[in-house]
Amino acid sequence: MRKVKIYITLKEGVLDPQGKAVQNSLHSLEYNNVADVRIGKYMEVMLEDTSDIEQQVDKMCDQLLANPVIEDYSYTIEEVV
Repeated sequence: MRKVKIYITLKEGVLDPQGKAVQNSLHSLEYNNVADVRIGKYMEVMLEDTSDIEQQVDKMCDQLLANPVIEDYSYTIEEVV
């Protein structure tokens, strides 16, 4: 069994209004050293062991989990004992 940790973020240059709102709120709480905030998504997917697990995860992200036009993704794969 494998645990896949998937991180999805907006591509550089894509406006992040939610991140900007959080940044402004942090500034209003006097955390003035916050230079930028980007909001993303995190998922954990449990998969049975297969020889093509990376190809499967790439396909999942490209087809459903991420919007390849505006989002990038990365992931790690861990063995679950």
